[in-house]
Amino acid sequence: MKYAPIILFAYNRPWHVCQTVEALQNNELAAESDVFVYSDGPKGTDDIAAVTEVRKYISSINGFKSIKMIQRDTNWGLARSVIAGVSEILGCYGWGIIVEDDLVTSPFFLKYMNDALRVYKDNERVISIHGYVYPLRKNVPETFFIKGADCWGWGTWQRGWNLFDPDGSKLLHEIERRNLKRRFDYDGTFGYYRMLHDQVAGKNNSWAIRWYASALINDRLTLYPGRSLVHNIGNDNSGNHGGETKAYDTKVADYPVAVERLLADENLVAYNEFCSYFSSIKVPLHSRLWNRFIEFFSGCAFTLK
Repeated sequence: MKYAPIILFAYNRPWHVCQTVEALQNNELAAESDVFVYSDGPKGTDDIAAVTEVRKYISSINGFKSIKMIQRDTNWGLARSVIAGVSEILGCYGWGIIVEDDLVTSPFFLKYMNDALRVYKDNERVISIHGYVYPLRKNVPETFFIKGADCWGWGTWQRGWNLFDPDGSKLLHEIERRNLKRRFDYDGTFGYYRMLHDQVAGKNNSWAIRWYASALINDRLTLYPGRSLVHNIGNDNSGNHGGETKAYDTKVADYPVAVERLLADENLVAYNEFCSYFSSIKVPLHSRLWNRFIEFFSGCAFTLK
């Protein structure tokens, strides 16, 4: 494919998926992009109407080079659906751009993703490209690298996804063995280690925390934009494991993010800005709100679903 296929995961939120699709349609590369939509099945009778409405809407979509919907007869859950869907499309096409049904993208999102996926396709240190960046207080470079991986509008290649390890116990052991716990938690400013520990204990089924851990253990980098090209509209308590917060709200970039080939190394200034941001939204550990905060993210770690 000339352009990376878009892999969209949807479930039972018609309004959200409509916003996501319409934003993608407004991208300048939409008409040249193939879209694969994975529509998860209902959990029970209460979900049937919403899932049906989502599928009816998806069937009406145009504006892309092609669109194919893969309908699950039963409810797979987000983790299983993402892991299977990404593995399938990357196995066929070698690269892909992954979006969930609560992400509104800038008109320049697809260009940035495709440009970066091409520039770094042969750089083994780079595991993925990310379209969202936190509302940081200080300016960061046009693009920069952080160790690990992320999941709000991202892309990768088959070689990158090959490093994904679904075995949370193994990942947890490696983080402990290599003394990476503090680094995994961004110098103690965010509870990612606890999320992974909870995934192993069966308290959440996050694929994203395992993706992040897999990348960090393998000393791989993710490219971020200096201006966010993604806004998450799922922080409205509409997701399966979500809550409501405005802490992650961003205004999507209204002009392109230039992609230039950088030395594949972590940008420590940007890393420290991430740590400062996490510290600014963190509530005291002794508070019940902190437990709710961790639960909020543990549903699928970062995806707020």
